[in-house]
Parts: sequence; structure tokens; C-alpha cells
Amino acid sequence: MPRIIPTDETQAHGLEDCLAMLDAVAFEPEDEASLANGAVALKRLANNRSFLGDLLIEQLKRGHRNSGIESAYGPQSIVLSRMRGRCFLRANIWPSEEESCFRASGSDAFVYGVPHDHNFSFLTAGYFGPGYGSDYYEYDYEDVAGYRGEVCDLRFVERTNLEEGKLMLYRANRDVHSQLPPESMSVSLNIMHIDPAQAWSDQYGFDLDSNAVTGVLNPTSTECFMRCAVGLGGEEAADFAEWAGREHPSDRLRLASFEARSGLVMGAERDDLWRQAELSGSLMVSREAATRRRRLEQAYQSA
Repeated sequence: MPRIIPTDETQAHGLEDCLAMLDAVAFEPEDEASLANGAVALKRLANNRSFLGDLLIEQLKRGHRNSGIESAYGPQSIVLSRMRGRCFLRANIWPSEEESCFRASGSDAFVYGVPHDHNFSFLTAGYFGPGYGSDYYEYDYEDVAGYRGEVCDLRFVERTNLEEGKLMLYRANRDVHSQLPPESMSVSLNIMHIDPAQAWSDQYGFDLDSNAVTGVLNPTSTECFMRCAVGLGGEEAADFAEWAGREHPSDRLRLASFEARSGLVMGAERDDLWRQAELSGSLMVSREAATRRRRLEQAYQSA
């Protein structure tokens, strides 16, 4: 489960002081001194019981005009800073089942009951309310190929809540959790660590009944660009997709190259393409290709 960071810090500071501490010591969660500095910075911010409410009221007064705080996550998340080195600050709102937004959008909109890991590390603090609950698991990322249906060695640790004042470090590609709605509206604060290499590290969804991978949750723009380029045609795009399917170091992009090309062919040609994918030398691509071929066969038999 995420690493609990013990703290008896009682001082409080504002957003700018928190950011100044992160500027002074870059947040690198695998470095103990940096992690300790980040924990103090975040805990002091969490001890400030008024800063977030004041910030939200100010934004409401401005009608979101001329705001330097923009969110790429939607109404549940509030980005509190721009990138500072390799991290940024955000706040997350966690509605209970009694909130109108929960009833209107459903649990999936807030990732409740969707077991997943993260391909990035982040430090989180309970800021307001009883906090979301989680069933926590651990697994060994390096032992997972990543194809859908692959059974993993998920190890249950415990169920606990992110209550006010609690600090936890979610470790990239190690900690898995299935979140549960809090008993009442809650808020968490996060220091998000961003590593450029993480785009090629998969984030998985899991099925807890079977401990199986349900899919990759972080598709990249590169995959989308490839599908668009191949779909639009052009010899160069086709050549690149063929090369990527054979030699690209990312299994995910290799699979995307076959998916892109399969949309341009039908029948026996499509089956032949996925047969090539089965023989690609990648376990993930091979298993996904086998699934595609079974579906093609079933569709042919039912036609």
C-alpha cells in the first residue's frame, strides 16, 4: 500500500510558502531528504484550514477570468500551481454518494470502484472530511506484460481512509487501490511528481475477482497520432507503422501500429496482419493479437 509518512508538524503556511519549499529542494520521491522536505511543505499547507476555501471564493468572484490556475483534470481536480521543476500541486474533491454530482455522474466519473495503479508517484494529504476509502494492494510491475486478461500477483494489504492530516506516498507502478466514496465530501492535497519517462510506463486497470489486467489506462498522444497518420494514408506513415510494429521499444506502440494498420484491411489480410503480430516477439502484443484473431474467427463464423 502507499507509504505512510509519519508527521507531527503543527506549523501552517500558505500556498506560496509551500511552493517556495519545493523550489528550494526539488521534489524527488525516491530521495529521502527531498521526500521529507515535501512532506513538511504539504503538511504545513494542509494545516492551513482556510487557504483553499479562500482561493475558491476568489476564483468564483472573478468568474474564472484572468486566472493563473487552470485544471487539466475537470471539476474534480484543482491545479494549484504550474510545473515547478518536475512537480506541481493540486487539490482533489471527493464527493460522497449523497452529493448531487455523484448521483448525476455515477461512481466511474470519480474513479470509485475502478482498481488501478499509477505510472507516477505522488504525495497526498487528507485536507478536509473523513477522506475517501481504499482497498490497497501491491504488485510487481516488472512481472506484468500488460495484456488484457493477464493474471497478476495482487497482494491485499488493508482498507483504510485518507483522513484529515494523514500523509501517504503513492509509489509509481507498485501501489494499487480501489477507491471508495467518503462518508461525506472530502478534499485531498497532492504533490504530483512528473518524470518525462513515465509516458512509456503503463498504468493498468485491474479486476479484483480474477486479479487480471483489464487494460492500459494511460494511452499516449503518440499512439493517437500514429492511428491518425496511418488512417489518412501515405507511404511514409505506412512505413513508419511497419517499422514500429517490428522494432519499437514500447510494446504499447508496437500494438498501436498493428491496430492502426488493421483498420485498412479486411478478411484474410486482417487475419494475416494479426498473425504477424502474434509472432512479433512481444508477449503483450502476441496475446492481444491472439484475442483479435479469435474475435475475427467468431465474427466470420456468425456471419
